[in-house]
Amino acid sequence: MHFTLADLVADITQNAAESGAGQVELELRETGREAAAGGGLAEEFRFTITDNGKGMDKTGLERAIDPFVTDGVKHPERKVGLGIPFLIQTAIQSGGGWDIKSEKGRGTMVSAWFDLANVDTPPLGDIPGLFRTVLLFMGPQEIIVRRFLDRGGRKADYEVKKTELVEALGDLEDASSLALLGKYLRSFEEDEDDGK
Repeated sequence: MHFTLADLVADITQNAAESGAGQVELELRETGREAAAGGGLAEEFRFTITDNGKGMDKTGLERAIDPFVTDGVKHPERKVGLGIPFLIQTAIQSGGGWDIKSEKGRGTMVSAWFDLANVDTPPLGDIPGLFRTVLLFMGPQEIIVRRFLDRGGRKADYEVKKTELVEALGDLEDASSLALLGKYLRSFEEDEDDGK
């Protein structure tokens, strides 16, 4: 069960990390009424996950959006696969939408958007915590997270690469590295007035 949008994004990103990809990119965009443009939602949360993993053909893509189908590899005891179908259902019932493109041997792109003003949209959750979790996923050599925020007077625009973090911090699973990573990611999200 996903209690926040961050939980949902983490689940889909983990699928990308486990796809045999060498690189996974996660982009989060959160915009408010003052930043809405181009006919988008007035208050929108949008994410896009791109990987260069094994990808899927047309049949595989159809199976991925069917909740009553699973490959049985990740969770052998399960008879259903709910990750993508749950994403689709959540996006639609919250006034948003979704898009999935994939090419066998080339990778997959999953995108979804949610109306933040809709009563059925789950809460955002912990975005810096999400990024820390994603950057620790095993598998891909490179994980890139990008964030654009322009909502409620808060602004942020940044990119973080796993390889650069490893170069600066060393082992990301070390307790002191984890603490520094968490503090670093939160610093991007804090309002300038928070320290006063």
